[in-house]
Amino acid sequence: MIKLDILVLPVHPDDAELGCAGTILKHIADGRKVGIADLTRGELGTRGSAEIRDEEAAEAGRILGLTVRENIAIPDGFFQNTPEYQLKVIEAIRKYQPEIIITNAPLRQAPRSWAGERTG
Repeated sequence: MIKLDILVLPVHPDDAELGCAGTILKHIADGRKVGIADLTRGELGTRGSAEIRDEEAAEAGRILGLTVRENIAIPDGFFQNTPEYQLKVIEAIRKYQPEIIITNAPLRQAPRSWAGERTG
């Protein structure tokens, strides 16, 4: 098990980079262990396939210097705040035991992202 100081739980791969890359970089520079667990693969996105997004997420994680990057693999656009998906988020939190959790801002994006802010 890897204990993280900060766990970022964005809805889509690239949400963390677009929304809080500066925060991530600052905390890594300060010596904190930061990881990202994307909730979906972003397979409904209009710019590239899920496989391309997987590759981009891995490369972004390397560039940022993340301790860990994983994908919870909830289906993009179709998940709801259900016990099944809550358990997936809970598993990631228990796995990494972060001191701080960062997620998408409420109602920041398209409606398919809103459920992610309420899951967990």
